[in-house]
Amino acid sequence: MSKSGKQDIKQLRAIGHKLRPVVTVAGKGLSDNVVSEVERALKDHELIKIKLAVGDKAARIAVTDELCERTGSEVVQSIGNVILVLRRTKNPDPGLSNLIRRL
Repeated sequence: MSKSGKQDIKQLRAIGHKLRPVVTVAGKGLSDNVVSEVERALKDHELIKIKLAVGDKAARIAVTDELCERTGSEVVQSIGNVILVLRRTKNPDPGLSNLIRRL
């Protein structure tokens, strides 16, 4: 990874540190409603935290991979039961985007 790529990751993690989880994935897993809520949150905020209450580490990894695949997003950071997910939009709303407001 290039030096600027590492710098970008550090900056995204710093922004994400102050965020609270906006979606919780619980025992029923990734229902269509949960995925649509994550889609809406990513569209509005670009960078979001998601809490995963789905079991052991293997289950969290599987849910994370499926969620990223279904939403077209990428994981910036994963600590315990919380993941930080990013999906940039072409026309972010300056009032809602965590990337614009926090930079």
